[in-house]
Amino acid sequence: MTKQNVTKIPIESLSLMMLNVGFARHNGNWNWKNVNSPFTRIFFATEGEAILHLPDQSLPIRPGYMYILPAYTTHSYECKGNFALYYLHLYETFKNEISLTDLYNIPTEVKAEELTDAIFKHMCNICSDAQLPGSDPKSYDSMQQTQNYMQRYSNMPLWQKMELRGSILMIASQFMRESTPKVWTKDERMNKVLSYIHKNIGQNIDIDNLASVACLSKTYLIRLFKREFNTTPVQYINKKKMEQAQFLLYMTDQPVKEIAYELGFFDHSYFIRLFRKSIGTTPLEYRKNTQ
Repeated sequence: MTKQNVTKIPIESLSLMMLNVGFARHNGNWNWKNVNSPFTRIFFATEGEAILHLPDQSLPIRPGYMYILPAYTTHSYECKGNFALYYLHLYETFKNEISLTDLYNIPTEVKAEELTDAIFKHMCNICSDAQLPGSDPKSYDSMQQTQNYMQRYSNMPLWQKMELRGSILMIASQFMRESTPKVWTKDERMNKVLSYIHKNIGQNIDIDNLASVACLSKTYLIRLFKREFNTTPVQYINKKKMEQAQFLLYMTDQPVKEIAYELGFFDHSYFIRLFRKSIGTTPLEYRKNTQ
């Protein structure tokens, strides 16, 4: 059996900023469609049932299970009766901007361990002001609100951040235990290519440059990249650029043309077409819907 080999991420490089944590009880009033945010959501259901609709599947949300929705995942909720859950919103990134979702296939649903309820209760106790103002994403999912939540986390005393970090890692580890690596090769050339893309996402990344980084021919680079990541280099680069574009549209007031240039697009009309093809709306429509 070939030994698995993935990029090694030191735990100190993993940045998890807590935006919200709390407990909510619903009675047929948790029904929101096409939610899409630049932060990760984790749910832990305790009572009743609801349905989570994803682009490729629908899952029943069951008591005793946790669910994770990575940033930029479009989803909808459906609840027809009594339903209660803990929720946790995280802004997650690495210092080199490579995300866990780039390296691992993370399951949407996992069976929660016995300590999970106590962990969530503890986080709610030490962050009683971090509850959401309402269940409607429009009441909290906006540029100003998210900036306020980030500022609140930054202002926390060190002991509180340390307790939160430990609790969050214990929650996240339950998903990672069931995750599988996306990279199965000992060849470090693809890891170098991946790192180069993330560090230069604001540039016009040429495939010839990637081939040079990997010391491969352009043709072989494309074939090897597709084998390892199940997508072409151009498709992967565009996906990451569109995620960064969503973040900038959500978190800043920068003009669309300026965002396009910041992400390496010299033709902002092409940027708008690519954004609409990838996200389903124009950049201005996306900004209007999230502010």
